[in-house]
Amino acid sequence: MYFFKTISEEVYLFQKVFSKYKKTMKLILVSIFTCIAAILQAAGGLLPGIGYLLSPLATAPILLCSVFSIPFGVMSYSLTIMLLLILQPSELIIFPFTTGLLGLGIGASFSFFRKRLSIIAAGAILLMLGIMGLLFIFHFPVLGPAVSASFSFLTAGGIFLFVFLYSWLWVEMALIIIKRLKMMNI
Repeated sequence: MYFFKTISEEVYLFQKVFSKYKKTMKLILVSIFTCIAAILQAAGGLLPGIGYLLSPLATAPILLCSVFSIPFGVMSYSLTIMLLLILQPSELIIFPFTTGLLGLGIGASFSFFRKRLSIIAAGAILLMLGIMGLLFIFHFPVLGPAVSASFSFLTAGGIFLFVFLYSWLWVEMALIIIKRLKMMNI
């Protein structure tokens, strides 16, 4: 079945290519991905309209760094948060709980899990915890005014359905990116 297909071989070969680089090259790649993530996330606040379409793409650089290596993923995640503090402080509450956390979670889960469903579920759980934390603990309207800040099972179920589909989309996009980068021998 599709969800129980093992996908770790593709990721393992990708990680093996990355491990051949010297530490300096790895740090340069992480810093480039960090800058890309910060710029994409800041676009949501700097360019209303099109920026909201670019902002979710900040997940990709963090995800790739996390696939390379979990410590490099955490480094990229942390550095992106620091850059956002300078570039666009209003995005600082969104990134650590949503796009950044999703990228870090999915990227790290490629190292821990073998099945597609497990990787999707790990990303969905982390994103759901981030969104629910923003909504119900910090009372930050991350999903807009349509979703109330008071807890309901209907809202939680809707959020779970959304984050599962969104996580699935990102897992598939990550696999496509990994295959393309592997073909380019990067």
